Amino acid sequence: MSEKDKEDNVKNIESEMDKPEDKKSHSNDNVEKEKTIEEKLKESEDKLLRSLAEIENQRRRFEKEIKDAFEFGSFNFAKEMLATLDNLQRAKEAIKNDEKLKTNKDLDKFLENLTIIEKDLISIFEKNRIKKIEVGNQTFDPNFHQAMSEVEDDEKEPGKILHEIQAGYMLGERLLRPSLVSVSKKKSTKDNENEDKKDKN
Repeated sequence: MSEKDKEDNVKNIESEMDKPEDKKSHSNDNVEKEKTIEEKLKESEDKLLRSLAEIENQRRRFEKEIKDAFEFGSFNFAKEMLATLDNLQRAKEAIKNDEKLKTNKDLDKFLENLTIIEKDLISIFEKNRIKKIEVGNQTFDPNFHQAMSEVEDDEKEPGKILHEIQAGYMLGERLLRPSLVSVSKKKSTKDNENEDKKDKN
């Protein structure tokens, strides 16, 4: 066998030995490519899930805003209408206590008509979820009441509502306006000492 033939055989053997290694390297490249695609798919899935969650949050937020707008869109109008009811009640009291009008034979009929209008207004308010805050024998609550004065009273517990100056109202669960009230407080020690001295004398 010539030297040339020997060299050709060696080259053929080497090329055959190289082929499986090439296949291995190709298969490794494919695995790396497959992993990259899987990672991309996972990233895309994460992004999609986040986008869906964000859309769902926006949908809930919009629904809440629409509900609030529907429920409380008439808030300012309702507040203004309370002033009408206040004025009607004040007019009724003023007419009732007017010395000149007391002698008028038609006064009772007129007051009765005002009472009917007042009741109609209150009925309309209640149908629209506007309700008066009850203060009778209640303890002062800053969430619903506004104290306009404090009155010393040892017969009542401190913080009890003694008198309603102006009615408060709720619109559903939302405060439309607080009740203006006077609240009881304990007599000061000086006043108690003065009363004790008076009793002794």
